[in-house]
Amino acid sequence: GRGPPDHRSEDLVTNTVAVLGTGTMGAGMARNLIGAGLDVTVWNRSPDRARPLADAGARIATDAAEAVSGADVVVTMLFDVDAVAQVMEWALPAVAPDAVWAQTSTVGLDGTERLAALAAQHDVAFVDAPVLGTKGPAEQGTLTVLASGPTSLREAVTPVFDAIGSKTIWVGDQPGEGHKLKLVANSWIGSIITGVAQAVALAEALGLDPQLFPDTIAGGPLDMPYAQLKSKSMIDGEFPSSFAVSGVLKDTRLIAAAVRSAGVRSDVVDAVEEAFRTTEAAGHGDEDMAAVVHAFRPTGS
Repeated sequence: GRGPPDHRSEDLVTNTVAVLGTGTMGAGMARNLIGAGLDVTVWNRSPDRARPLADAGARIATDAAEAVSGADVVVTMLFDVDAVAQVMEWALPAVAPDAVWAQTSTVGLDGTERLAALAAQHDVAFVDAPVLGTKGPAEQGTLTVLASGPTSLREAVTPVFDAIGSKTIWVGDQPGEGHKLKLVANSWIGSIITGVAQAVALAEALGLDPQLFPDTIAGGPLDMPYAQLKSKSMIDGEFPSSFAVSGVLKDTRLIAAAVRSAGVRSDVVDAVEEAFRTTEAAGHGDEDMAAVVHAFRPTGS
């Protein structure tokens, strides 16, 4: 006898949060939820990735259904839509009647529709909440949350979003609106990192000191901290991952699908996808996205 999935009693307060997925992003988010004074239970498919969070004050669950049982808000941060769907098919029957599922993984437009339908099948309230930011912002609690879902659910998820992020943008009241903005923003990020890689590789191939490129744009209207950071990584050949090549490739394919379905020209996203596909195929899938510079360097260099 649950009410409609977008309904939540006004007097309910969010105290307990389950985080499903404690990889690079999920672990940082969980630590900030703990830091905000929330009661946090975590679950990860590989338990070794979750265990360090016990020292920070999280309860470690051995299965996803156990993790969500009793939680006011359930947060998913997993690699792709199939991973999220599989885990939530196990977990949704155990979700409390008034709980809200905040889905933060990047899964694309069709993926969000699929997960929202899965939530509705189980009468669980659903908020689409992809995040902008990589490892550093996840650890610092400075992500930007791009949320969409019924207005009645905002109060429940606000303590969670305030803990994991420095800004929440409510894009609309329908799941999928937040994801549209996420894909728009990520399309720009992919274009920038690919453009920086091309500039660095071109400078090298023309026989210039590639450091001249970031030095030249420094302080001008076309400069940005991101270009300085990523060009340094490319020039130094050091790629500790804040956002791995494999993840960018997955997201770029979701962007390409949205571009095509919207009738927008796909030349740029196709080039970005090909650059990251080439980089992953060369064995750099686990390295930071700055490793895409490998795709632009002349063969054999």
